[in-house]
Amino acid sequence: MYKYIARRLLQFIPMLFIVTIVVFLLAYLAPGDAISGEPLDPNITPEMLEERREALGLNDPVYVQYANWLSRAVVGDFGQSYHYVGRSVSELISSRILNTIYLSTFALFVTIVVALPIGIYAARKPYSLVDYGASTFAFLGLATPNFFAALLGIYVFSFGLGWFPSQGSVSSVGLEGIALFTDKIRHLILPGLTLGLASTAIYMRYMRTEMLEVMGSDFIRTAKAKGLGPRPVLYKHTLRNALIPIITLLGFEFGTLLSGAVITEQVFNYPGIGTLFLTAIQNRDYNVIMAINLILAVAILVGNLLADIFYAVVDPRIRYD
Repeated sequence: MYKYIARRLLQFIPMLFIVTIVVFLLAYLAPGDAISGEPLDPNITPEMLEERREALGLNDPVYVQYANWLSRAVVGDFGQSYHYVGRSVSELISSRILNTIYLSTFALFVTIVVALPIGIYAARKPYSLVDYGASTFAFLGLATPNFFAALLGIYVFSFGLGWFPSQGSVSSVGLEGIALFTDKIRHLILPGLTLGLASTAIYMRYMRTEMLEVMGSDFIRTAKAKGLGPRPVLYKHTLRNALIPIITLLGFEFGTLLSGAVITEQVFNYPGIGTLFLTAIQNRDYNVIMAINLILAVAILVGNLLADIFYAVVDPRIRYD
């Protein structure tokens, strides 16, 4: 297992290298540059802008710009932000990434806790009232865009009922201890439920489908014929086999949630890397864009690795020797 993990980690290097090349070329080919993304100042002449481009290396050939960025990135230096003058990219990301991790983890927790049990029950009682209700919720969740669900949640639960705050990650500065923790949870609930809505709907349907498929297998009928009770058949045989394709999807889910949090964070004005990413795109802050894309790529690759490891935990027949 350890050799397999080491090999996979080594495989990450060329994958990340290719991702950085693609993202860098897309940023380079986009109209304008980091200087043209800044607000216009009538006191700044075109000659001054050109001097700044030269100082930042924006007039260098693309391969020189990429080599300079890569040489800094491998040692953890992602450069300075063009938009937030005087602040490094690492500082900007470190100040916000924990909020996005909290949000994505909460959304993933909601997905697992809600979708999997309901999917299992719907498979045990197909065509029941719960099954029809779960299917209706799944179709609504898949058909509802994240931004619309976010706006609807704000209108009903923030403005209408006043249960949850509509924006931000904390109500005020200076909170500590339990007060800070509970306040952060209150701010997480609406964006977390919104972010996890589509995933919950998807996994609910997947769990139901996989359970029904495994329950119709020959080895399940054999287990029942040997006299095993309903609970051992369900949890020891059916569920373990049905979870294998679900784990495949969950492996990519955390990275997907991190990237999917962009729109949700923007609607809720939640200070995470999603809002930072959108601001960077609007202002052509390419150093920030490159760093966030690299983080998202690492999250997806690590999630895929964790999925492979969990395979061996769920199914003892799988070995990575």
